[in-house]
Amino acid sequence: MKRPVVISAPEAVKMIRDDTTLCAIAMTQISACTSILKEIEKSFLEQGYPKNLTYVHTCGQASEGRPGGLQYIAHEGLLKRVIGGHWGQSSNMMQLIAENRIEAFNLPQGQMANLFHSMALREPGKVSKVGLGTYIDPRYEGGKMNQMAKDSGYETVSLTEIDGEEYIRYHHIPIDTLLIRGTCADESGNISTRQEAMVLEVLPAVMATKRWGGKVICQVERIVKNGCIGAKEVTVPGVLVDAVVVCENPIEEHRQTYSWYYDPTYSGEALAPEQAIVPRSNNIRKIISRRAAAELIPNQIINTGTGIPNENLGFIIAEENLADIITITVESGVYGGVPAGTIDFGIARNAQALIPHDRQFELYNGSGIDYTFMGAGELDQYGNVNSTRMGNKSPGAGGFIDITATAKNVIFCATFTGGGLKTSFTEDGVRIEQEGKFKKLVKRVQQISYNGKVAIARGQNMLYVTERAVFRLTERGPELIEIAKGIDLQKDVLDQMEFVPIIAEDLKETSTIFYRDGACGLRTLIERS
Repeated sequence: MKRPVVISAPEAVKMIRDDTTLCAIAMTQISACTSILKEIEKSFLEQGYPKNLTYVHTCGQASEGRPGGLQYIAHEGLLKRVIGGHWGQSSNMMQLIAENRIEAFNLPQGQMANLFHSMALREPGKVSKVGLGTYIDPRYEGGKMNQMAKDSGYETVSLTEIDGEEYIRYHHIPIDTLLIRGTCADESGNISTRQEAMVLEVLPAVMATKRWGGKVICQVERIVKNGCIGAKEVTVPGVLVDAVVVCENPIEEHRQTYSWYYDPTYSGEALAPEQAIVPRSNNIRKIISRRAAAELIPNQIINTGTGIPNENLGFIIAEENLADIITITVESGVYGGVPAGTIDFGIARNAQALIPHDRQFELYNGSGIDYTFMGAGELDQYGNVNSTRMGNKSPGAGGFIDITATAKNVIFCATFTGGGLKTSFTEDGVRIEQEGKFKKLVKRVQQISYNGKVAIARGQNMLYVTERAVFRLTERGPELIEIAKGIDLQKDVLDQMEFVPIIAEDLKETSTIFYRDGACGLRTLIERS
C-alpha cells in the first residue's frame, strides 16, 4: 500500500521546484502550514530557492499584518505571480501588488474553491455568471489587479456563451505542489482535521492536484497509530498524500487560529457554557450594524462579510436574543454560533454546523442567501459599490462577489465619510464632531465590485446603510430614504457627496432606539416586520 514519506519542513521545501505553481489551503491563519511557509521564506532568503513561483490561494491567509500565512512568502523573486481571493490582511502582499513587483490576479473566492472540482473532473474550466459586470469581467479588468498583470499576457478568465446566455469561464490553474494541514496522520498517512476550526476545500484541492500529477504535502501536529482515525473521520486518504511534515513547534506553528492555540468550542468538539452578554459600547460601527439588522424579518438565513458586519452582527444577534429566529452563516461554512473577530475571521464559537467551504458557496451561488451584510468602500451615482481597491491598495474580493451576486437582499454597511470621522450618539440623535477627510459617495467608483445595473436586473433589494443616512438602490440610482435625527440634510449629507441622489418624497428619520446602551429592542422590530 502506498504511504506518504515523513519528512522535515526543510525537506518539504526541496520538493517545490522553481518556476512552478504552489497552492495552499487556509483562511486567515486557520489551517495554515506555518512550519512549511516559514521554511520557504528562510530557504529563499538564505539560498535563493524556490523562486519565480505562482502562488494560488482561495482565501485571505493572514491576520492584519501580523506574522504568518501570506506574510512569509510575500517576496519579490520568490513569487512571480499570485492568483488569490483576498489580501486585505496581508500588508506585505498588498505592497508587492501596489509596487508592481509581482503579477496579481484576484478571483472570487467561491469560484476558486469550486474551480478545484472542475479541474479534478477535467471539465473545461468553471462556468458561472458570478463576476459579470464587475472588474472580474474580461471587458472590464479580467481580475488583473496591477499593471504587471495587465502586461503579462496571462489570462485567468474569458467570456463564453451557452444557450444564448453569457457566462464567465474561470480557467484551469494546474497545480504542481499543494500544501494542506491536518490535526494528525496515522501510520498509513490518512489525514484527520478534527481540531481544525473550519472544514475547508482540502479534498477537492487534493483531487485537482492529483489530476495534474502534482505533489500533496500535509503538515500535522502528530502521527497516531493506524485505527485511531475512524474511516468517516478521514479527510484525505493517505494514498493521495505524498509527504507528511510533523510540526516541531505546534504552540507557535500549528495554532488553531492566530489568537489562540486550541479551543474545542470553535472546532465543534465542545460547547462553551452560556454566559451573560457583556454590553459593548455604542461605537459608530455597532450603530451602523444595528440599523442594518433592522431590515431583517424572522426565519432568515444571513451571511456576514468582513469588516463592520462580521465584527458586530454576531454579537448583536446574541445581545438581542435573535438566534432562534435568525441563522447567521459565514462563508467558511459556519452556521450559527458567535463569529470571531476580523483577525480570526471565518470561525465561530458554539456553531450549530460546520460544512466544507466549497459546499457553502453552492448555497450562496445557487439559491442565494436571504440577506448578506457586507462592508463597502465607495458607492457611486449608478449604484456601483467598490470594496476591493482603495487607492493603490488592493485587498481583493474574498467571497464578496460570489455572495452579493445572488443574495436576495444586499445590505452594505459603511461610514458616510472616511479618514478621521468622529461622531457621538444620544437619544437626541447623531452629532458629527469631526467630518472624515474623504468622501465615500462618489461620482464613479475606482473599481466595480458590485454592479448596480446588474443588481436591478436581478431584482435584488440593495441598501447602503451609514451612521447618518440610508440609501436604497432604484432603477434611477441610489435613493436617500432615511436620515438620522440631528443630521442636516444639506451640510452633513449632500455636501459630503460627489453626486446628488434621488431624495424620497417620504424621507424618514432613523429611530433613535439604535443609540441606546444594551439591547435596543431589535427583536420586537423584526417580529413586527
